Amino acid sequence: MNDQNSPLLEVRDLSIAFHQGGTETLAVKNVSFSLQRGRTLALVGESGSGKSIIALSVVRLLGLTSATYPTGEILWKGEPILHADEARLRAVRGNEITMVFQEPMTSLNPLHPIEKQIGEILRLHGLNETGKVRQRIVELLIEVGIPEPETRLGSYPHQLSGGQRQRVMIAMALANRPDLFIADEPTTALDVTVQAQILKLLKELQDKLGMAMLFITHDLGIVRKIAEDVCVMQKGQIVEAGPVQQVFAAPQHEYTKMLLAAEPRGEPPNSSADAATVVTGNDIKVWFPIKRGLMRKTIGHIKAVDGITLTVREGQTLGVVGESGSGKTTLGLALLRLIRSEGPITYLGKRVDGLNSGEMRPLRRDMQVVFQDPYGSLSPRMSVSDIVAEGLTIQFPEMNLAKRREVVARALFDTGLDPAAMDRYPHEFSGGQRQRIAIARAMALEPRFVVLDEPTSALDMSVQAQIVDLLRDLQTRRKLAYMFISHDLKVVRALASDLIVMRHGKVVESGPATEVFANPQSQYTRALFAAAFNIEADASGAVAQ
Repeated sequence: MNDQNSPLLEVRDLSIAFHQGGTETLAVKNVSFSLQRGRTLALVGESGSGKSIIALSVVRLLGLTSATYPTGEILWKGEPILHADEARLRAVRGNEITMVFQEPMTSLNPLHPIEKQIGEILRLHGLNETGKVRQRIVELLIEVGIPEPETRLGSYPHQLSGGQRQRVMIAMALANRPDLFIADEPTTALDVTVQAQILKLLKELQDKLGMAMLFITHDLGIVRKIAEDVCVMQKGQIVEAGPVQQVFAAPQHEYTKMLLAAEPRGEPPNSSADAATVVTGNDIKVWFPIKRGLMRKTIGHIKAVDGITLTVREGQTLGVVGESGSGKTTLGLALLRLIRSEGPITYLGKRVDGLNSGEMRPLRRDMQVVFQDPYGSLSPRMSVSDIVAEGLTIQFPEMNLAKRREVVARALFDTGLDPAAMDRYPHEFSGGQRQRIAIARAMALEPRFVVLDEPTSALDMSVQAQIVDLLRDLQTRRKLAYMFISHDLKVVRALASDLIVMRHGKVVESGPATEVFANPQSQYTRALFAAAFNIEADASGAVAQ
Protein backbone atom coordinates (compact mmCIF):
# COMPACT_ATOMS: atom_id res chain seq x y z
CA MET A 1 0.00 0.00 0.00
CA ASN A 2 1.20 3.53 -0.70
CA ASP A 3 1.08 6.44 1.71
CA GLN A 4 -1.18 9.49 1.32
CA ASN A 5 1.59 11.54 -0.33
CA SER A 6 2.42 8.95 -2.98
CA PRO A 7 0.61 8.89 -6.33
CA LEU A 8 -2.49 6.72 -6.35
CA LEU A 9 -1.92 5.92 -10.03
CA GLU A 10 1.35 6.06 -11.95
CA VAL A 11 1.78 5.42 -15.67
CA ARG A 12 5.45 5.06 -16.54
CA ASP A 13 6.81 5.14 -20.10
CA LEU A 14 3.76 3.22 -21.39
CA SER A 15 3.59 2.07 -25.00
CA ILE A 16 0.64 0.12 -26.42
CA ALA A 17 0.79 -1.83 -29.66
CA PHE A 18 -1.85 -3.64 -31.72
CA HIS A 19 -1.06 -6.45 -34.14
CA GLN A 20 -2.96 -7.21 -37.34
CA GLY A 21 -1.88 -9.26 -40.33
CA GLY A 22 1.68 -9.45 -39.12
CA THR A 23 1.91 -5.66 -38.76
CA GLU A 24 2.48 -3.90 -35.44
CA THR A 25 0.83 -0.51 -34.91
CA LEU A 26 2.09 1.57 -32.00
CA ALA A 27 -1.04 3.38 -30.75
CA VAL A 28 0.51 4.89 -27.60
CA LYS A 29 4.16 5.89 -27.34
CA ASN A 30 6.09 6.33 -24.10
CA VAL A 31 3.35 8.01 -22.06
CA SER A 32 3.98 8.94 -18.43
CA PHE A 33 1.80 10.70 -15.85
CA SER A 34 0.72 10.35 -12.22
CA LEU A 35 -2.49 11.04 -10.31
CA GLN A 36 -2.80 11.88 -6.62
CA ARG A 37 -5.72 11.15 -4.31
CA GLY A 38 -8.48 13.74 -4.51
CA ARG A 39 -7.23 15.26 -7.77
CA THR A 40 -8.55 15.17 -11.31
CA LEU A 41 -6.34 14.65 -14.34
CA ALA A 42 -7.84 15.24 -17.78
CA LEU A 43 -6.59 13.50 -20.92
CA VAL A 44 -7.56 15.59 -23.93
CA GLY A 45 -6.93 15.28 -27.63
CA GLU A 46 -8.64 14.44 -30.87
CA SER A 47 -10.34 11.15 -31.65
CA GLY A 48 -7.78 8.41 -32.16
CA SER A 49 -5.08 10.09 -30.07
CA GLY A 50 -4.93 7.16 -27.64
CA LYS A 51 -6.81 8.59 -24.64
CA SER A 52 -9.34 5.77 -24.22
CA ILE A 53 -6.93 2.87 -24.70
CA ILE A 54 -4.73 4.24 -21.92
CA ALA A 55 -7.78 4.30 -19.63
CA LEU A 56 -8.72 0.75 -20.66
CA SER A 57 -5.18 -0.39 -19.94
CA VAL A 58 -5.30 0.87 -16.35
CA VAL A 59 -7.56 -2.07 -15.47
CA ARG A 60 -6.35 -4.11 -18.47
CA LEU A 61 -9.66 -4.24 -20.28
CA LEU A 62 -7.85 -4.40 -23.61
CA GLY A 63 -6.55 -7.85 -22.72
CA LEU A 64 -3.09 -9.18 -23.38
CA THR A 65 -4.21 -10.98 -26.54
CA SER A 66 -5.49 -7.93 -28.44
CA ALA A 67 -2.81 -5.51 -27.24
CA THR A 68 0.80 -5.72 -26.14
CA TYR A 69 2.86 -3.34 -24.05
CA PRO A 70 6.39 -3.02 -25.52
CA THR A 71 7.48 -0.62 -22.80
CA GLY A 72 6.29 0.71 -19.48
CA GLU A 73 4.33 -0.15 -16.37
CA ILE A 74 1.19 0.96 -14.54
CA LEU A 75 1.35 1.22 -10.75
CA TRP A 76 -1.78 1.19 -8.59
CA LYS A 77 -1.12 2.28 -5.00
CA GLY A 78 2.54 1.52 -5.66
CA GLU A 79 1.84 -2.02 -6.93
CA PRO A 80 2.52 -3.04 -10.57
CA ILE A 81 -0.85 -3.94 -12.06
CA LEU A 82 -0.37 -4.09 -15.82
CA HIS A 83 0.61 -7.77 -15.69
CA ALA A 84 -1.33 -8.74 -12.54
CA ASP A 85 -3.31 -11.98 -12.50
CA GLU A 86 -7.07 -12.05 -13.05
CA ALA A 87 -7.85 -12.57 -9.35
CA ARG A 88 -6.10 -9.33 -8.45
CA LEU A 89 -7.72 -7.45 -11.31
CA ARG A 90 -11.20 -8.65 -10.30
CA ALA A 91 -10.60 -7.33 -6.78
CA VAL A 92 -9.68 -3.91 -8.19
CA ARG A 93 -12.25 -3.57 -10.98
CA GLY A 94 -15.59 -2.15 -9.89
CA ASN A 95 -14.42 -1.71 -6.32
CA GLU A 96 -11.19 0.31 -6.14
CA ILE A 97 -11.26 1.48 -9.77
CA THR A 98 -14.46 2.02 -11.76
CA MET A 99 -15.04 3.28 -15.26
CA VAL A 100 -17.83 4.92 -17.23
CA PHE A 101 -17.63 4.39 -20.98
CA GLN A 102 -18.56 6.80 -23.73
CA GLU A 103 -21.47 4.77 -25.14
CA PRO A 104 -23.97 3.54 -22.52
CA MET A 105 -25.96 1.38 -24.95
CA THR A 106 -22.98 -0.92 -25.43
CA SER A 107 -22.31 -1.06 -21.68
CA LEU A 108 -25.83 -1.70 -20.39
CA ASN A 109 -27.45 -5.11 -20.87
CA PRO A 110 -30.55 -4.62 -23.08
CA LEU A 111 -32.24 -7.70 -21.54
CA HIS A 112 -32.27 -6.54 -17.90
CA PRO A 113 -33.99 -3.62 -16.14
CA ILE A 114 -31.75 -1.02 -14.56
CA GLU A 115 -32.61 -2.16 -11.02
CA LYS A 116 -31.06 -5.56 -11.72
CA GLN A 117 -27.99 -4.09 -13.40
CA ILE A 118 -27.16 -1.64 -10.59
CA GLY A 119 -28.08 -4.25 -7.96
CA GLU A 120 -25.64 -6.73 -9.50
CA ILE A 121 -22.76 -4.33 -8.81
CA LEU A 122 -23.82 -3.90 -5.19
CA ARG A 123 -24.28 -7.65 -4.60
CA LEU A 124 -20.94 -8.55 -6.16
CA HIS A 125 -19.28 -6.35 -3.57
CA GLY A 126 -21.12 -7.48 -0.46
CA LEU A 127 -24.57 -5.86 -0.16
CA ASN A 128 -27.09 -8.72 -0.32
CA GLU A 129 -30.23 -7.71 1.62
CA THR A 130 -32.95 -7.02 -0.96
CA GLY A 131 -34.49 -4.04 0.84
CA LYS A 132 -31.15 -2.34 1.38
CA VAL A 133 -30.09 -3.01 -2.21
CA ARG A 134 -33.24 -1.33 -3.56
CA GLN A 135 -32.85 1.59 -1.17
CA ARG A 136 -29.24 2.09 -2.27
CA ILE A 137 -30.24 1.93 -5.95
CA VAL A 138 -32.85 4.66 -5.43
CA GLU A 139 -30.27 6.80 -3.59
CA LEU A 140 -27.81 6.42 -6.46
CA LEU A 141 -30.39 7.33 -9.09
CA ILE A 142 -31.34 10.43 -7.11
CA GLU A 143 -27.67 11.39 -6.85
CA VAL A 144 -27.23 11.31 -10.62
CA GLY A 145 -30.42 13.23 -11.34
CA ILE A 146 -32.90 10.57 -12.50
CA PRO A 147 -36.39 11.96 -11.72
CA GLU A 148 -38.89 9.74 -9.88
CA PRO A 149 -36.34 6.88 -9.59
CA GLU A 150 -38.84 4.42 -8.09
CA THR A 151 -40.80 4.47 -11.36
CA ARG A 152 -37.62 3.80 -13.38
CA LEU A 153 -36.40 0.69 -11.55
CA GLY A 154 -38.20 -1.62 -13.96
CA SER A 155 -37.19 0.32 -17.09
CA TYR A 156 -34.96 -1.28 -19.71
CA PRO A 157 -32.12 0.70 -21.34
CA HIS A 158 -34.06 1.26 -24.59
CA GLN A 159 -36.82 2.95 -22.58
CA LEU A 160 -34.45 5.66 -21.34
CA SER A 161 -33.07 8.64 -23.21
CA GLY A 162 -29.37 8.74 -24.09
CA GLY A 163 -28.65 11.07 -21.21
CA GLN A 164 -30.61 8.96 -18.74
CA ARG A 165 -28.68 5.85 -19.81
CA GLN A 166 -25.40 7.62 -19.17
CA ARG A 167 -26.59 8.69 -15.73
CA VAL A 168 -27.40 5.06 -14.91
CA MET A 169 -23.85 4.12 -15.92
CA ILE A 170 -22.45 6.80 -13.62
CA ALA A 171 -24.64 5.51 -10.78
CA MET A 172 -23.24 2.00 -11.31
CA ALA A 173 -19.67 3.30 -11.30
CA LEU A 174 -20.16 5.22 -8.08
CA ALA A 175 -22.06 2.43 -6.30
CA ASN A 176 -19.08 1.14 -4.29
CA ARG A 177 -17.42 4.51 -3.68
CA PRO A 178 -14.21 3.83 -5.65
CA ASP A 179 -10.74 5.28 -5.05
CA LEU A 180 -10.34 6.05 -8.75
CA PHE A 181 -13.15 7.00 -11.12
CA ILE A 182 -12.21 6.78 -14.81
CA ALA A 183 -14.62 8.77 -16.94
CA ASP A 184 -14.40 8.29 -20.72
CA GLU A 185 -16.51 11.14 -22.15
CA PRO A 186 -19.13 10.67 -19.38
CA THR A 187 -21.14 13.78 -20.25
CA THR A 188 -21.15 13.36 -24.04
CA ALA A 189 -24.82 12.34 -24.15
CA LEU A 190 -26.02 14.81 -21.51
CA ASP A 191 -27.74 18.12 -22.00
CA VAL A 192 -26.02 21.17 -20.59
CA THR A 193 -28.04 21.50 -17.39
CA VAL A 194 -27.62 17.84 -16.45
CA GLN A 195 -23.97 18.01 -17.49
CA ALA A 196 -23.48 20.78 -14.94
CA GLN A 197 -25.29 18.70 -12.32
CA ILE A 198 -23.14 15.62 -13.00
CA LEU A 199 -19.89 17.59 -12.89
CA LYS A 200 -20.99 19.18 -9.61
CA LEU A 201 -21.95 15.74 -8.26
CA LEU A 202 -18.59 14.24 -9.19
CA LYS A 203 -16.72 17.09 -7.53
CA GLU A 204 -18.83 16.74 -4.36
CA LEU A 205 -18.21 12.99 -4.22
CA GLN A 206 -14.53 13.56 -4.87
CA ASP A 207 -14.33 16.00 -1.96
CA LYS A 208 -16.30 13.64 0.29
CA LEU A 209 -14.43 10.42 -0.55
CA GLY A 210 -11.00 11.68 -1.53
CA MET A 211 -11.65 10.00 -4.89
CA ALA A 212 -9.24 10.58 -7.77
CA MET A 213 -10.59 11.05 -11.29
CA LEU A 214 -9.06 10.35 -14.67
CA PHE A 215 -11.26 12.35 -17.02
CA ILE A 216 -11.18 11.75 -20.78
CA THR A 217 -12.93 14.35 -22.89
CA HIS A 218 -12.79 16.38 -26.07
CA ASP A 219 -14.69 19.27 -24.43
CA LEU A 220 -12.13 21.76 -23.15
CA GLY A 221 -14.87 23.68 -21.36
CA ILE A 222 -15.41 20.65 -19.12
CA VAL A 223 -11.67 20.40 -18.46
CA ARG A 224 -11.68 23.97 -17.16
CA LYS A 225 -14.55 23.16 -14.78
CA ILE A 226 -13.43 19.85 -13.32
CA ALA A 227 -9.70 19.17 -13.67
CA GLU A 228 -6.64 20.46 -11.83
CA ASP A 229 -4.13 18.89 -14.26
CA VAL A 230 -4.22 18.14 -17.96
CA CYS A 231 -2.28 16.03 -20.46
CA VAL A 232 -2.73 16.95 -24.12
CA MET A 233 -2.37 13.97 -26.46
CA GLN A 234 -1.66 13.84 -30.17
CA LYS A 235 -1.06 10.65 -32.18
CA GLY A 236 -0.41 8.53 -29.11
CA GLN A 237 1.97 10.90 -27.37
CA ILE A 238 1.64 13.54 -24.65
CA VAL A 239 2.68 16.80 -26.28
CA GLU A 240 1.95 19.08 -23.32
CA ALA A 241 1.12 18.59 -19.64
CA GLY A 242 0.71 20.66 -16.51
CA PRO A 243 -1.82 22.49 -14.34
CA VAL A 244 -4.99 23.34 -16.29
CA GLN A 245 -4.82 27.09 -15.65
CA GLN A 246 -1.20 27.25 -16.77
CA VAL A 247 -1.64 25.17 -19.93
CA PHE A 248 -4.83 26.94 -20.99
CA ALA A 249 -3.52 30.44 -20.24
CA ALA A 250 -0.16 29.98 -21.98
CA PRO A 251 -0.13 26.87 -24.21
CA GLN A 252 3.33 26.06 -25.51
CA HIS A 253 2.63 23.44 -28.19
CA GLU A 254 1.03 24.36 -31.51
CA TYR A 255 -1.41 21.47 -31.24
CA THR A 256 -2.65 22.70 -27.85
CA LYS A 257 -3.13 26.17 -29.30
CA MET A 258 -5.15 24.69 -32.18
CA LEU A 259 -7.41 22.75 -29.80
CA LEU A 260 -8.08 25.80 -27.66
CA ALA A 261 -8.96 27.86 -30.75
CA ALA A 262 -11.23 25.19 -32.26
CA GLU A 263 -14.94 25.96 -31.88
CA PRO A 264 -17.90 25.87 -34.27
CA ARG A 265 -18.12 29.35 -35.77
CA GLY A 266 -19.99 31.20 -38.45
CA GLU A 267 -23.68 31.60 -39.08
CA PRO A 268 -26.33 29.35 -40.62
CA PRO A 269 -26.98 29.72 -44.35
CA ASN A 270 -29.57 32.30 -45.26
CA SER A 271 -32.96 30.66 -45.66
CA SER A 272 -35.73 32.33 -47.57
CA ALA A 273 -39.16 32.71 -45.99
CA ASP A 274 -40.72 31.69 -49.31
CA ALA A 275 -38.53 28.60 -49.76
CA ALA A 276 -40.37 25.39 -50.54
CA THR A 277 -41.81 23.59 -47.56
CA VAL A 278 -40.21 20.14 -47.17
CA VAL A 279 -41.74 18.73 -43.98
CA THR A 280 -44.61 19.82 -41.77
CA GLY A 281 -46.09 18.38 -38.63
CA ASN A 282 -49.37 19.53 -37.12
CA ASP A 283 -50.27 18.80 -33.47
CA ILE A 284 -47.93 15.77 -33.42
CA LYS A 285 -48.41 13.44 -30.46
CA VAL A 286 -46.45 10.38 -29.37
CA TRP A 287 -47.87 8.87 -26.19
CA PHE A 288 -46.53 5.65 -24.70
CA PRO A 289 -48.98 3.66 -22.55
CA ILE A 290 -48.16 2.83 -18.93
CA LYS A 291 -49.39 -0.70 -18.20
CA ARG A 292 -49.81 -2.29 -14.78
CA GLY A 293 -51.20 -5.45 -13.28
CA LEU A 294 -51.63 -9.01 -14.43
CA MET A 295 -53.85 -7.98 -17.35
CA ARG A 296 -51.44 -5.19 -18.34
CA LYS A 297 -54.16 -2.58 -18.14
CA THR A 298 -53.28 0.91 -19.38
CA ILE A 299 -53.38 3.26 -16.41
CA GLY A 300 -51.86 6.33 -18.03
CA HIS A 301 -49.46 7.61 -20.70
CA ILE A 302 -45.96 8.98 -20.99
CA LYS A 303 -46.49 12.01 -23.25
CA ALA A 304 -43.13 12.00 -25.01
CA VAL A 305 -44.38 14.42 -27.69
CA ASP A 306 -47.53 16.30 -26.83
CA GLY A 307 -49.05 18.47 -29.54
CA ILE A 308 -46.13 19.96 -31.51
CA THR A 309 -46.56 21.88 -34.75
CA LEU A 310 -43.58 22.72 -36.97
CA THR A 311 -42.40 23.45 -40.49
CA VAL A 312 -39.00 22.75 -42.09
CA ARG A 313 -38.21 24.50 -45.36
CA GLU A 314 -35.71 23.91 -48.14
CA GLY A 315 -32.25 25.13 -47.13
CA GLN A 316 -33.35 25.67 -43.51
CA THR A 317 -32.11 24.13 -40.27
CA LEU A 318 -34.62 23.76 -37.49
CA GLY A 319 -32.73 23.39 -34.21
CA VAL A 320 -34.42 21.35 -31.48
CA VAL A 321 -33.01 21.74 -27.99
CA GLY A 322 -34.01 20.69 -24.50
CA GLU A 323 -32.96 18.40 -21.69
CA SER A 324 -32.60 14.64 -22.02
CA GLY A 325 -36.03 13.03 -22.04
CA SER A 326 -37.79 16.15 -23.33
CA GLY A 327 -38.92 14.35 -26.50
CA LYS A 328 -36.47 15.73 -29.06
CA THR A 329 -35.42 12.41 -30.58
CA THR A 330 -38.95 11.00 -30.43
CA LEU A 331 -40.20 14.00 -32.44
CA GLY A 332 -37.54 13.41 -35.11
CA LEU A 333 -38.35 9.71 -35.39
CA ALA A 334 -42.06 10.53 -35.69
CA LEU A 335 -41.45 12.92 -38.61
CA LEU A 336 -39.43 10.18 -40.35
CA ARG A 337 -42.28 7.70 -39.70
CA LEU A 338 -39.94 5.41 -37.79
CA ILE A 339 -42.35 5.34 -34.85
CA ARG A 340 -46.12 5.71 -34.71
CA SER A 341 -47.62 9.10 -33.96
CA GLU A 342 -50.85 11.05 -34.19
CA GLY A 343 -51.32 14.20 -36.26
CA PRO A 344 -50.81 15.06 -39.94
CA ILE A 345 -47.26 14.87 -41.33
CA THR A 346 -46.49 15.98 -44.87
CA TYR A 347 -43.41 15.61 -47.04
CA LEU A 348 -43.29 17.93 -50.08
CA GLY A 349 -47.01 18.51 -49.66
CA LYS A 350 -47.95 14.81 -49.52
CA ARG A 351 -49.45 13.26 -46.40
CA VAL A 352 -47.17 10.49 -45.16
CA ASP A 353 -48.54 9.77 -41.69
CA GLY A 354 -50.93 7.15 -43.06
CA LEU A 355 -48.44 5.32 -45.28
CA ASN A 356 -47.34 1.78 -44.45
CA SER A 357 -43.71 0.62 -44.54
CA GLY A 358 -43.90 -0.46 -48.17
CA GLU A 359 -45.37 2.88 -49.26
CA MET A 360 -42.72 4.75 -47.27
CA ARG A 361 -39.82 2.82 -48.75
CA PRO A 362 -39.35 4.99 -51.90
CA LEU A 363 -39.21 8.06 -49.65
CA ARG A 364 -36.46 6.67 -47.41
CA ARG A 365 -33.81 7.89 -49.82
CA ASP A 366 -35.01 11.47 -49.35
CA MET A 367 -35.57 11.28 -45.58
CA GLN A 368 -32.43 10.27 -43.72
CA VAL A 369 -31.24 10.21 -40.12
CA VAL A 370 -27.92 10.29 -38.30
CA PHE A 371 -28.32 8.71 -34.88
CA GLN A 372 -26.68 9.82 -31.64
CA ASP A 373 -24.94 6.51 -30.93
CA PRO A 374 -22.49 5.44 -33.68
CA TYR A 375 -21.70 2.21 -31.81
CA GLY A 376 -25.32 1.06 -31.90
CA SER A 377 -26.14 2.27 -35.42
CA LEU A 378 -23.21 0.68 -37.27
CA SER A 379 -23.19 -3.08 -37.78
CA PRO A 380 -19.97 -4.57 -36.38
CA ARG A 381 -20.16 -7.35 -39.00
CA MET A 382 -20.09 -5.02 -42.01
CA SER A 383 -17.18 -3.13 -43.48
CA VAL A 384 -17.38 0.65 -43.75
CA SER A 385 -17.85 0.32 -47.49
CA ASP A 386 -20.82 -2.01 -47.02
CA ILE A 387 -22.34 0.22 -44.32
CA VAL A 388 -22.20 3.40 -46.40
CA ALA A 389 -23.27 1.58 -49.57
CA GLU A 390 -26.20 -0.30 -47.99
CA GLY A 391 -28.72 2.41 -48.83
CA LEU A 392 -27.34 2.71 -52.37
CA THR A 393 -27.79 -1.05 -52.88
CA ILE A 394 -31.44 -0.85 -51.82
CA GLN A 395 -32.40 2.40 -53.54
CA PHE A 396 -30.28 2.00 -56.70
CA PRO A 397 -30.12 -1.75 -57.46
CA GLU A 398 -28.91 -1.01 -60.98
CA MET A 399 -25.72 0.72 -59.69
CA ASN A 400 -22.64 -1.47 -60.21
CA LEU A 401 -19.98 -2.16 -57.58
CA ALA A 402 -17.40 0.20 -59.04
CA LYS A 403 -19.86 3.11 -59.03
CA ARG A 404 -20.99 2.33 -55.47
CA ARG A 405 -17.40 2.35 -54.24
CA GLU A 406 -16.87 5.68 -56.01
CA VAL A 407 -19.88 7.19 -54.21
CA VAL A 408 -18.73 5.71 -50.89
CA ALA A 409 -15.23 7.14 -51.35
CA ARG A 410 -16.65 10.60 -52.04
CA ALA A 411 -18.95 10.45 -49.01
CA LEU A 412 -16.08 9.39 -46.72
CA PHE A 413 -13.82 12.13 -48.08
CA ASP A 414 -16.54 14.75 -47.56
CA THR A 415 -16.81 13.79 -43.89
CA GLY A 416 -13.09 13.89 -43.22
CA LEU A 417 -12.26 10.18 -43.50
CA ASP A 418 -9.66 8.46 -45.64
CA PRO A 419 -11.43 6.59 -48.46
CA ALA A 420 -8.59 4.03 -48.37
CA ALA A 421 -10.04 2.83 -45.04
CA MET A 422 -13.40 1.82 -46.51
CA ASP A 423 -12.68 -1.91 -46.20
CA ARG A 424 -12.01 -1.72 -42.46
CA TYR A 425 -14.63 -2.44 -39.77
CA PRO A 426 -16.25 -0.06 -37.22
CA HIS A 427 -14.31 -1.42 -34.24
CA GLU A 428 -11.10 -0.26 -35.90
CA PHE A 429 -12.18 3.39 -35.65
CA SER A 430 -12.45 5.80 -32.73
CA GLY A 431 -15.84 7.01 -31.51
CA GLY A 432 -15.57 10.25 -33.45
CA GLN A 433 -14.57 8.47 -36.63
CA ARG A 434 -17.56 6.13 -36.30
CA GLN A 435 -19.88 9.12 -36.10
CA ARG A 436 -18.41 10.49 -39.31
CA ILE A 437 -19.09 7.12 -40.96
CA ALA A 438 -22.73 7.44 -39.88
CA ILE A 439 -22.94 10.92 -41.42
CA ALA A 440 -21.34 9.65 -44.64
CA ARG A 441 -23.95 6.86 -44.83
CA ALA A 442 -26.79 9.38 -44.70
CA MET A 443 -25.24 11.82 -47.17
CA ALA A 444 -24.37 9.14 -49.75
CA LEU A 445 -28.04 9.02 -50.79
CA GLU A 446 -28.22 12.80 -51.37
CA PRO A 447 -31.38 13.23 -49.25
CA ARG A 448 -33.75 16.23 -49.10
CA PHE A 449 -34.54 16.07 -45.36
CA VAL A 450 -32.10 14.89 -42.68
CA VAL A 451 -32.73 14.46 -38.97
CA LEU A 452 -29.39 14.96 -37.22
CA ASP A 453 -29.69 13.52 -33.70
CA GLU A 454 -26.66 14.78 -31.76
CA PRO A 455 -24.36 14.19 -34.78
CA THR A 456 -21.40 16.01 -33.23
CA SER A 457 -21.72 14.70 -29.66
CA ALA A 458 -18.95 12.11 -30.09
CA LEU A 459 -16.60 14.40 -31.99
CA ASP A 460 -13.65 16.36 -30.68
CA MET A 461 -13.78 20.14 -30.97
CA SER A 462 -11.72 20.55 -34.13
CA VAL A 463 -13.74 17.89 -35.96
CA GLN A 464 -16.99 19.43 -34.68
CA ALA A 465 -16.02 22.64 -36.43
CA GLN A 466 -15.21 20.71 -39.62
CA ILE A 467 -18.54 18.84 -39.52
CA VAL A 468 -20.48 22.06 -38.95
CA ASP A 469 -18.75 23.60 -41.96
CA LEU A 470 -19.46 20.44 -43.96
CA LEU A 471 -23.14 20.39 -43.04
CA ARG A 472 -23.49 24.07 -43.95
CA ASP A 473 -21.72 23.52 -47.27
CA LEU A 474 -23.88 20.50 -48.13
CA GLN A 475 -27.00 22.43 -47.18
CA THR A 476 -26.06 25.40 -49.36
CA ARG A 477 -25.16 23.26 -52.38
CA ARG A 478 -28.08 20.82 -52.15
CA LYS A 479 -30.70 23.03 -50.43
CA LEU A 480 -31.06 20.42 -47.70
CA ALA A 481 -33.62 20.71 -44.93
CA TYR A 482 -32.22 19.75 -41.52
CA MET A 483 -33.74 19.02 -38.16
CA PHE A 484 -30.76 19.41 -35.86
CA ILE A 485 -31.25 17.88 -32.40
CA SER A 486 -28.53 18.76 -29.92
CA HIS A 487 -27.64 19.71 -26.37
CA ASP A 488 -24.57 21.62 -27.62
CA LEU A 489 -26.01 25.09 -28.05
CA LYS A 490 -22.78 26.49 -29.54
CA VAL A 491 -23.17 24.08 -32.45
CA VAL A 492 -26.90 24.84 -32.71
CA ARG A 493 -26.20 28.57 -32.86
CA ALA A 494 -23.76 28.01 -35.74
CA LEU A 495 -26.22 25.89 -37.75
CA ALA A 496 -29.85 26.65 -36.93
CA SER A 497 -31.87 29.41 -38.56
CA ASP A 498 -34.94 28.57 -36.48
CA LEU A 499 -35.21 27.08 -33.01
CA ILE A 500 -37.70 25.25 -30.83
CA VAL A 501 -37.07 24.59 -27.15
CA MET A 502 -38.74 21.47 -25.75
CA ARG A 503 -39.56 20.43 -22.21
CA HIS A 504 -41.66 17.45 -21.11
CA GLY A 505 -42.86 16.84 -24.67
CA LYS A 506 -44.05 20.39 -25.32
CA VAL A 507 -42.59 23.45 -27.00
CA VAL A 508 -41.87 26.14 -24.42
CA GLU A 509 -40.36 28.62 -26.88
CA SER A 510 -39.80 28.92 -30.62
CA GLY A 511 -38.83 31.40 -33.29
CA PRO A 512 -35.89 32.59 -35.38
CA ALA A 513 -32.72 31.34 -33.69
CA THR A 514 -31.07 34.77 -33.53
CA GLU A 515 -34.08 36.21 -31.70
CA VAL A 516 -34.39 33.32 -29.24
CA PHE A 517 -30.66 33.40 -28.42
CA ALA A 518 -30.66 37.19 -28.06
CA ASN A 519 -33.82 37.49 -25.97
CA PRO A 520 -35.19 34.21 -24.57
CA GLN A 521 -38.66 34.65 -23.08
CA SER A 522 -39.03 31.43 -21.09
CA GLN A 523 -37.32 31.03 -17.73
CA TYR A 524 -36.44 27.47 -18.76
CA THR A 525 -34.75 28.72 -21.95
CA ARG A 526 -32.77 31.30 -20.00
CA ALA A 527 -31.57 28.63 -17.56
CA LEU A 528 -30.62 26.34 -20.46
CA PHE A 529 -28.61 29.06 -22.21
CA ALA A 530 -26.91 30.16 -19.01
CA ALA A 531 -25.73 26.60 -18.36
CA ALA A 532 -24.59 26.13 -21.96
CA PHE A 533 -22.54 29.30 -22.17
CA ASN A 534 -21.32 29.17 -18.55
CA ILE A 535 -22.72 32.63 -17.75
CA GLU A 536 -25.51 34.24 -15.82
CA ALA A 537 -28.48 35.55 -17.74
CA ASP A 538 -28.98 39.27 -17.18
CA ALA A 539 -32.11 40.85 -15.77
CA SER A 540 -33.78 40.99 -19.18
CA GLY A 541 -33.04 37.32 -19.78
CA ALA A 542 -30.62 38.00 -22.63
CA VAL A 543 -27.62 35.72 -23.04
CA ALA A 544 -24.28 37.14 -24.08
CA GLN A 545 -23.28 36.21 -27.60
